[in-house]
Amino acid sequence: MQIAELVNIIPADFSDNARVWIYQSNRPFSEKEENEINEQLYQFYTQWNSHGDPVKGWAKLLFKQFIVMMADETDVSVSGCSTDSSVRIIKSIERQYSVNLFDRMTLTFLVKDKAEMLPFGQVQYAIDKGFLTRDTLFFNNIAATRKELLNGWLIPLGESWLASRVSLPVTT
Repeated sequence: MQIAELVNIIPADFSDNARVWIYQSNRPFSEKEENEINEQLYQFYTQWNSHGDPVKGWAKLLFKQFIVMMADETDVSVSGCSTDSSVRIIKSIERQYSVNLFDRMTLTFLVKDKAEMLPFGQVQYAIDKGFLTRDTLFFNNIAATRKELLNGWLIPLGESWLASRVSLPVTT
């Protein structure tokens, strides 16, 4: 998947303020697993309800590694129970495919159009050795809205929250 394709994949008819949850897998999924997961996600969000009212939802596995879930709360708000139901499907996928979707200490970068993961503790080493630069695209998994997803999920490392936590070489 290319970055430009993201705009075509994310539903255009959702509010810019639609809530987003990003779950990063500790490994990429195979094509077979991707198809199975996308079918499970589709079955979930087409039946997603909040206090009996249908949630305008969407979910998809992107870059073979990220489950992105979205709820447009323009008409129906997502309650605690409906949020819990979304977490249950994620935990079910974790068990089914023996993956971790809740590890926030592993960070992912887009290197040569491929998602590459690094434990937080190894990021500085990768920068020092030149594997990562301030221009390397970083998956900013804290994007919380559709607008943030489209404009700030894949951003240069030097423009991310991570930049303040590492030493990047000074550009001339």
